[in-house]
Amino acid sequence: MCDKPKLSIGLIGTGFMGKAHAVGFSAAQRVFDLPMQINLHTVADVTDETASRAADELGFANWTSNWHEMIDDPEIDVIDITAPNSLHKEMALVAIAAGKHVYCEKPLACTAEDALEMTLAAEKFGAKTQVGFNYICNPMLQLAKEMIAAGELGHIRGYRGLHCEDYMASDSTPFSFRHSLAGGGALADLGSHALATAEYLLGPITDVLGDCVTMINERPNGFGGTRKVEVDDIGRAFVRFASGATGSIEGNWIATGRKMQHDFEIYGTQGALVFSQEHFNELHFYSTNDPSGRQGFRRIEAAVEHPPYANFCVAPGHQLGFNDLKAIEVAGYVSAIANNGVEPFNFRKGLRIQQLVDAIQASSRQSRWHSTLP
Repeated sequence: MCDKPKLSIGLIGTGFMGKAHAVGFSAAQRVFDLPMQINLHTVADVTDETASRAADELGFANWTSNWHEMIDDPEIDVIDITAPNSLHKEMALVAIAAGKHVYCEKPLACTAEDALEMTLAAEKFGAKTQVGFNYICNPMLQLAKEMIAAGELGHIRGYRGLHCEDYMASDSTPFSFRHSLAGGGALADLGSHALATAEYLLGPITDVLGDCVTMINERPNGFGGTRKVEVDDIGRAFVRFASGATGSIEGNWIATGRKMQHDFEIYGTQGALVFSQEHFNELHFYSTNDPSGRQGFRRIEAAVEHPPYANFCVAPGHQLGFNDLKAIEVAGYVSAIANNGVEPFNFRKGLRIQQLVDAIQASSRQSRWHSTLP
């Protein structure tokens, strides 16, 4: 009989990310020695049929088509929000006011103003929060961060970061909430990941020069006509870091052929690092200290020496997967709820990313550099 305290989860939304969160909770309690016992209590979706089917498929004990009922349930400890971006603020504020902890998929909100309101509410009521930036949970990114901090690359001069996919590349893809201002656009949807990774590795970005463009101006509205697209298909920015390094960031959802290109390149005075999410169990390292005639990028492969890889597999080269990164994220969040550390990426950090997105969008509109610091 498990004597650990129970942590009951209420999940809102059962699409791609809803399923990823459910799998993350299920896997985390089997892979890690969590301080709390996970209870998949209730799942909510827009219809009774969708919610009940999701409960069966994802292992939740209960279901509802009214998310307010879930938040009112005193047995539920954590509200996990994977609903459309425009709903994050309302759901989070109601949950926080009800005394729940809140796990919210990125982006935290549609604007920095809304993200600030959510952050202040969470801090006022003492809610433990988490925003879904699971790519930085990769052991290879932790290794890169350690190598940079240890000076193995020397002084960092340059950075290139991008997150490119092609799920909006066809102009026949129908208009959805993602194409409205409430959806945020490619920069908010994908570029936010690239921004989070950049600051995770190199520290604060101080200034941005943005260029956000819409390449597909209209999309089918589902009723035989079209609707004007209100957001960017590609969001780019030149960036300056507090460390003195400079670089570029891109979020792009019309990158034909790209399914998951969350990449970065880092150039220092003594070495360089290259990483691609499409091969995310590898980190490539170049060192100027290698002897002449032996220099070149060498592959570092994920293995038991790179925590928490060993929790999933005892053999090198067998590789982690996308949902494993969610499990790592969940494990850190549950530990924080149990007061065994800080939240890995709380609302305050999610607010920071939204502030960067807003600054890049403002810079693009005004065609000038914008500071990202108070």
